Amino acid sequence: MSAYVVLPGIGGSGPAHWQTQWEQADPRMQRFVPASWDEPELDDWIAALDRAVTQASEPPVLVAHSLACLLVAHWSARSSLRVRGALLVAPPDPEGSAFPDEARGFANPPTSPLRFPSMLIASTDDPYGPIDYARLRAGQWGCQFVEAGALGHINGASGLGDWAWGRERLGRFEETLSIAQR
Repeated sequence: MSAYVVLPGIGGSGPAHWQTQWEQADPRMQRFVPASWDEPELDDWIAALDRAVTQASEPPVLVAHSLACLLVAHWSARSSLRVRGALLVAPPDPEGSAFPDEARGFANPPTSPLRFPSMLIASTDDPYGPIDYARLRAGQWGCQFVEAGALGHINGASGLGDWAWGRERLGRFEETLSIAQR
């Protein structure tokens, strides 16, 4: 039984977002809590992630969406806390025209491999992060890469509900973690 830390992007994940629905359905999923969802500050979000990982009952699996994917890359380079792995969904391109100005502190994420196993899922028509950007980051960060098809930003507006397909991919990813730890 794994512990999970849910990492929404800017604005937090509302009730229609799959992250929120996964949290509501699974008590092992706990959301990290930064000072502000709408005015994100990298140092604050890193401290909030440190707190959430420390409070988990065991090294957790990180479940990150959008801006939180960039957070995980920065955090991996700056923190020594242990996690089992990370699921990264829909990383935004900080150089893209749709990237929010209030999140500029998250730009220039490290290009070095993450220090834990990871899977990156991306959409072919994400307005915040082109598929080629996601593929590039997956390669740099050492992530298993999964193309999800045309799902927009893979958020509440994508109409995915509890996104059973994504939950299944998380389960498959966790199986690889269990095998690797034997």
